[in-house]
Amino acid sequence: MLTLLGKITADCFTASYALALVLELLYLFRPRPVVRACALVLGGAGLLAHTLFVAVNPMPLETAYGSLIFLAWVLAMFYLYGSLHHRRVAWGLFVLPLVLGLVLLARLFHGDPGPRAETVSWELFTLLQGRHFWPALHGLLLLLAAIGISVGFVASVMYLAQVRRLRQKTLPGHGVKLLSLERLETMNRRAIILAFPMLTAGLLVGLVLLLKTDEQATGWVRILSVVGLWVVFAILLYLRYRAHARGRRVALLTIVAFALLLFSLISVHPFAQGVVR
Repeated sequence: MLTLLGKITADCFTASYALALVLELLYLFRPRPVVRACALVLGGAGLLAHTLFVAVNPMPLETAYGSLIFLAWVLAMFYLYGSLHHRRVAWGLFVLPLVLGLVLLARLFHGDPGPRAETVSWELFTLLQGRHFWPALHGLLLLLAAIGISVGFVASVMYLAQVRRLRQKTLPGHGVKLLSLERLETMNRRAIILAFPMLTAGLLVGLVLLLKTDEQATGWVRILSVVGLWVVFAILLYLRYRAHARGRRVALLTIVAFALLLFSLISVHPFAQGVVR
């Protein structure tokens, strides 16, 4: 069984997501139910292959490869859920490119995840192993924050697209169908609120690890990128709740936060090179 599962590669789910995106684009010009159904089937097949790939491969969250692949996996579930829940919304056009981009970044910057494990073992369970606790916790907290930031990014891009659509006075029933501006603002706000405490805790754990590792020169690159991300989030919260800012400014700043997140995830990961005791 494991030998069969071991044959699943990143190419499998990458191709499925890409084909699903092509069909989502086709549906935009030819809105036929069968086209959307085929897109969902391909997206579901990609998610299944992605899940099996994560289950049988070493995927430590404290590494860039592991965090990017895990983040893409969670967002693939977000895509499938959103497509089923908001059937009239062009959900896949905004989420699938993000999923594909994260997978390609993981493969481009960090290559192969390493030899396959002899038994199925989710790296998330390294939290139960004492010597791996803090590096894995650091990776898990940043992953949870990254999920919130990514959802906020998707909501922000949708918001800007909807603003443009309304300014162009697109007729109802024409063009890309999106959620209302109010619902997109709510989605962005909730994502920021959920991500900020996770990001703060992950930053604090990272600082503790940095003081206990010999890789401080490279570690500061990652920590400073997370600090920059934290500052952007603090500004977002200030604009939202103190300055009562709304709309385009908050959406653009959320996109900046997502760019900083990507830099943080693909930057040097000193804690993966040795276990902090």
